[in-house]
Amino acid sequence: MRRNIFKVIAKINKAILPSYSKKQLDLSKASKFQLAIIGWRAYVTKNALD
Repeated sequence: MRRNIFKVIAKINKAILPSYSKKQLDLSKASKFQLAIIGWRAYVTKNALD
């Protein structure tokens, strides 16, 4: 059940949030907001795959 919720959230993230890997963002130059988005996407992806 929990895994399915995270899969849905991951699809929403993919549609709404920007992909910084495609933009080749340098993590050392990323803002706090950009780092928060990267962390959130990593958290959701990790839980969707468990």
